[in-house]
Amino acid sequence: MFTGIVQGLATVVAIEHKENFQTHTLQLTGDMSEGLAIGASVAHNGCCLTVTEFDNERVSFDLMQATLSLTNLGELKVGDQVNIERAAKFGDEIGGHTMSGHITLVADIVEVITTENNRTIWFELPEAVMKYVLAKGFIGIDGCSLTIGEVVDQRFSVHLIPETLNRTLFGQREVGDKVNIEFDPQTQAIVDTVERVLANQK
Repeated sequence: MFTGIVQGLATVVAIEHKENFQTHTLQLTGDMSEGLAIGASVAHNGCCLTVTEFDNERVSFDLMQATLSLTNLGELKVGDQVNIERAAKFGDEIGGHTMSGHITLVADIVEVITTENNRTIWFELPEAVMKYVLAKGFIGIDGCSLTIGEVVDQRFSVHLIPETLNRTLFGQREVGDKVNIEFDPQTQAIVDTVERVLANQK
């Protein structure tokens, strides 16, 4: 389980390409590597991956073809950075919202509006999943727990403060970039339940 509060950025220092499979090695520094062990769960841009090997601050993770195809992790190159969150522990403060680390799909960034003290980013999704995107609701984007701003047709926005821009990839994101999306599970459950009930009444 994750909280959607990104701890910081980590750099990809090596990628080993295999058939329908990759091993990514990241440089995890400070609190991000403290007490880390093989088998631990770490979210990369919101995608839950398992530690397979580590050597001091160099930590490796295996990525299956499904992960590479369904998330933006398949586009990574050596030198790129990812948002990192260690798995939540009992007793941790839940500052965001509960997230599983299971990515549903990717969204395209279609507009970036930067002002002096914040940044607004607009995303586009397929029409079929927009029912899970509600104004003022929660959504996970690249592992960040964010509040949805406006919703217009197949697009929605989030408003980002300087702390989020400094700590995460959102300070670097541009139009055309793809981001990982995890919908709020409570929102999904409510929407799907209502749809089933209404369908049964017909």
